[in-house]
Amino acid sequence: MKFEAQTGGETIPVEIAGAEGRFTVAIGDERLAVDARETGEGIWSILLDGASHIADVTEQDGVYVVDVGGERYAIRVEEETRYIIRTRGAQGSVLGQVLKAPMPGKVTLIEVAVGQVVAPGDGLIVLEAMKMENEFKAQVAGTVKEIRVAAGQVVNPGDVLLVIE
Repeated sequence: MKFEAQTGGETIPVEIAGAEGRFTVAIGDERLAVDARETGEGIWSILLDGASHIADVTEQDGVYVVDVGGERYAIRVEEETRYIIRTRGAQGSVLGQVLKAPMPGKVTLIEVAVGQVVAPGDGLIVLEAMKMENEFKAQVAGTVKEIRVAAGQVVNPGDVLLVIE
């Protein structure tokens, strides 16, 4: 699985492969062999490249707080697809918004019509990608000028879905 980890104002790509407590973890360009077992609620025994660690992990409002070795880390972890959609799915400005597909997918629902006035946060289009439905929302206030797709249509990354002016 691919994730984006946000900590200390930095976003780092993370890829995890493995099962049953034995994993290969790629953090940026670094690869680590990890053996991780939950020994109690939120308490993890971790063998990281041969060194043993005990970590206390709690989740607070979507942020994982990890206490390990006398250090505390606050990490927001987001599945890569959701991160891409959230950060690259829409381009907005004071002049409008051009909504582009951030990845291949299928349009499952169009929530607006040409000429409709929208406000920031209003639903625009739902795109199914990798068996997940992702709703795109207006980033700006304006009027829907163009809808360039139809429900059921397959789209590619970069395809313009709709335009708000």
